[in-house]
Amino acid sequence: MVELFNPYEYAFHEDPYPTYARLRAEAPVYRNEEFDFWALSRHADVLRAFRDVGSYSNAYGVSLDPAAFGPDAHKTMSFLALDPPDHTRMRTLVNKAFTPRTVARLEDRIRQITIEHLDPMIEQRSFDFIADFAGKVPMDVISELIGVPLSDRAELRRLADLVVHRQDGQFDVPLEGQQAALEMVVYFADMVKRRRATPQEDLTSQLLEAGIDGDGLSDDEMIGFLFLMVVAGNETTTKLLGNAWWWAWKNPDELAKPMADPTRISDWVEETLRFDGSSQMVLRVARTDLIFDTATIPKGGRVLLLIGSANRDAEVFDDPDRFDLDRDASKLMSFGNGRHFCMGAPLARLEGRVALEELVARVRHYDIDAAAAQWVHSINVRGFATLPTTVEVR
Repeated sequence: MVELFNPYEYAFHEDPYPTYARLRAEAPVYRNEEFDFWALSRHADVLRAFRDVGSYSNAYGVSLDPAAFGPDAHKTMSFLALDPPDHTRMRTLVNKAFTPRTVARLEDRIRQITIEHLDPMIEQRSFDFIADFAGKVPMDVISELIGVPLSDRAELRRLADLVVHRQDGQFDVPLEGQQAALEMVVYFADMVKRRRATPQEDLTSQLLEAGIDGDGLSDDEMIGFLFLMVVAGNETTTKLLGNAWWWAWKNPDELAKPMADPTRISDWVEETLRFDGSSQMVLRVARTDLIFDTATIPKGGRVLLLIGSANRDAEVFDDPDRFDLDRDASKLMSFGNGRHFCMGAPLARLEGRVALEELVARVRHYDIDAAAAQWVHSINVRGFATLPTTVEVR
């Protein structure tokens, strides 16, 4: 039987995949009494849960953390913590402004932002890939999109990092993380107030103007959406870039493919999302008894959907523990599925592709100081806090 699966454990954060493999093989419907949750690890079960909004509820949020779990989760996690019909209404209103066409139009500006951060970094030859690049580009992109001025971006990123980070043995959002979340809410409340008074050319203003038959987003709904964009959108894309950089370095034969042929960079992004995605797990609550072959999850049970495990399921992906840019990764679970499929997926993929294109155009070879690299410690997000890198330019 699988030993205790504790998603807060530092050892698990360092490498969750052996634990996932044992869960899939020995306890695909796993029960943890200490933290009061169930966990689904197989691709088929995770996919079914994403699609079945009638049986799995988002209304208490998507995190196991006590401070983030409850009926008020939507105040900071927006429609991510809503069920239909509230989820449908909120997402429809947001979709009026945040469309795939809006995202596609951002490519030139994303490239400019990428180059602004990349060129000075490349000149140094040695740098921290996260602090000097991967952490800056997504924050600048999101900030420009919603209208956060340049002078506030570093502080917002610092606050967002505090919200997701956990010390070893910490089983909830720490006090400093809760204070950071409050500061962000106050900041966005002021921003919404100013945009209602004086609209600008940004997504925040467009969302405030969006409406259907007189129904529009309230101030609280706007604050929750902006919080979600900065915390979830920035953190996950930062980690995606770092993970792509790390695993390609660890697999030089695979790295050689996009280095020789930049059209393969999208494959690099997709395989990173599958092999070691930044979003590892999300929470649901059972709306009814959920009957499986090996167990029944009772109504009201908290259920972790182990995205990272589903993406390594050999029933779906051949040789799943191999980083392989030639594989078909189209069934990855990294952005969810069904009604709650991640709205930010096109933006994350675009940012990842553009950033790696510009890196490959400048870098002939790179090396990482693996001994000095540090993983982020978070229950939901996987990626690097530091990634010391040295490059040889083309």
